[in-house]
Amino acid sequence: MLVVDDDETVSDVVRRYLERDGLTVESIGDGVTALERALADPPELVVLDLMLPGVSGLDVCRRLRAVSSVPIVMLTALGEESDRVLGLELGADDYVTKPFSPRELSLRVQSVLRRSREAAARPDPPAPVLRDGDLVVDAGARVATVGGVPLLLTVREFDLLAFLLANPRRAFTRAQLLDRVWGWTFGDQSTVTVHVRRLRDKLEPGATGPRRVVTVWGVGYRYDPVEPR
Repeated sequence: MLVVDDDETVSDVVRRYLERDGLTVESIGDGVTALERALADPPELVVLDLMLPGVSGLDVCRRLRAVSSVPIVMLTALGEESDRVLGLELGADDYVTKPFSPRELSLRVQSVLRRSREAAARPDPPAPVLRDGDLVVDAGARVATVGGVPLLLTVREFDLLAFLLANPRRAFTRAQLLDRVWGWTFGDQSTVTVHVRRLRDKLEPGATGPRRVVTVWGVGYRYDPVEPR
């Protein structure tokens, strides 16, 4: 796993906490080196600070996500809400704001890793293939396609889509989705909002309004099939 932060004190604290949890950690202090390292030998997860010399954390996230679904947990300053949202829209799986509790970061990392490892493991018996019109979600292969064209989804985006598609016409609150998809009993519910927005953009690019993942005002979100069931 990579920890990318130019603050040596922060990097050292994060590394020690993660290593205490049994993880192997490599620390890098700049975006250029981190990007080269991650592309040459993809890590299991990247803890990525947004404010980096050379290449920013947002650029590292953007370039990694263009070619890889490696899990990314961002570190952001408390006042950087716009950058935090942009990072999630670019494909980061989660974020922790500075100053942060190292234990909270470790828990977030473990949660993202658990989902990623579950995704890599092939379930037995085979997971179902979910279909709705031209959308096909193969939960076993972890592949989603629209009209035969693969969707480049992050681990969280895929889990969110598969969960909603498996429960059509049922509305879920953001707190319920955090629990059922993220496995969190606490957390910033705006994470769900950003992931829904990003998922919609990938499912129906250029659409004037969402047809599949719709907002239930005052409640949350649901999946509306395009074909009757």
